[in-house]
Amino acid sequence: MKIKIINKSNHDLPHYETVASAGMDLRASLSEDRILKPLERSIVGTGLYIELPVGIEAQVRPRSGLAAKKGVTVLNAPGTIDADYRGEIGVILVNLSNENFTIQNGERIAQLVIAKHERAEWEQVVKLSETDRGEGGFGSTGVK
Repeated sequence: MKIKIINKSNHDLPHYETVASAGMDLRASLSEDRILKPLERSIVGTGLYIELPVGIEAQVRPRSGLAAKKGVTVLNAPGTIDADYRGEIGVILVNLSNENFTIQNGERIAQLVIAKHERAEWEQVVKLSETDRGEGGFGSTGVK
C-alpha cells in the first residue's frame, strides 16, 4: 500500500526495522530539547503529514523500550489518525516515572502502525444472543 507523506522534519521517513515489524518508529521533530517532568504530558510533533486511504487508519502506539526503561509512554494509546486528517502527526507523551525525561530532536518516541478498519452500522434489537459468559465483566474469563 502506498501512502502519501510530507516530511517537514530533518529525519528520514519512518520505516520498518525488520521484515516482520508491524510498526515504524516516529521521531521527535523539535527545535530544542524538551523536559517532561514526572506526571507531565506534552504533544510532541514529528514533522510528518500523511494522506491515508479511506478504510485505513494509522495507530500511534508506545515504544516498549521507552516505557520499560524510562517510564514514558503514549497517553492515549493507541492514538488514531483518521483518513481525513491532514495535520502534523503529534504524539501525546506522558512521563510516568519519578524523574525528568529529556526529549531530544530525532529521538524515537512512538511507533506507527497502519491498519484496516471497518465501519459499523447499528442494528437496534431488544435482546442479544446468550453465551456462557453472559454479563461477566472484567476478569470474568479467568480460570476458577
